[in-house]
Amino acid sequence: MRHTKTAMLCLLTSLLLIFSTLPVWAADKGSDEETLGNATTVLQAMLASKDVPAEVLAKADCVIVLPSVKKFAFGVGGTGGRGPMTCRGGKNFSGRWSAPAMFSIGGASAGFQIGGSSTDFVLLIMAPAAVDKLLAGKTKVGSDMTAAAGPSGATSAGSVGGADILTYGRAKGLFAGMSLSGASLAPDSDANQRLYGKAVSARDIVLANSMKATPGGQSLVSLLDSKVPKHKD
Repeated sequence: MRHTKTAMLCLLTSLLLIFSTLPVWAADKGSDEETLGNATTVLQAMLASKDVPAEVLAKADCVIVLPSVKKFAFGVGGTGGRGPMTCRGGKNFSGRWSAPAMFSIGGASAGFQIGGSSTDFVLLIMAPAAVDKLLAGKTKVGSDMTAAAGPSGATSAGSVGGADILTYGRAKGLFAGMSLSGASLAPDSDANQRLYGKAVSARDIVLANSMKATPGGQSLVSLLDSKVPKHKD
């Protein structure tokens, strides 16, 4: 009985530690604009280093950039972060990049763990069906849609494979093949309302081209239009 109480106390302490240290997102437009700027910086660096090859990005229908995703673990693990999603416009995702819609990522894993990390992620959405799932609501990576570590380097364009999402991770400035399997992605309606001044769905933002990008979002769109202007099948 005593061991059971001790185990329960440790579990509750672990949960409190996780929830107290998960990212606290300030609910203001300035913070959202900063996230957009950080996403642009992350993608620009990973394109410049060819960790995310432009040739592979050119095959994607949409891209999600998640700067500084926090992963905590102390008995029970947790993941939290936020970042923009932008898609190509037009029929068959053949046009220019849309204004971005904010998405959040979260998840938990069980097991004995200890430690913490902060990782930048770039997710390439490679299939229209995966785009629909993401825009419909909360989607779990690895079960609701398939995910694989994205190929990198100059000769990677021919090795994309058939995954719905290709994932790229960078921890402490170093490229790493990190997994987001089990994490959940969902449109961040509150952040999108703050950014665009009214309630608007992620689908309307990235597919219906209903909103004009804010200054932070425009920097991301301009980067994508300059580096990967055309879609490649």
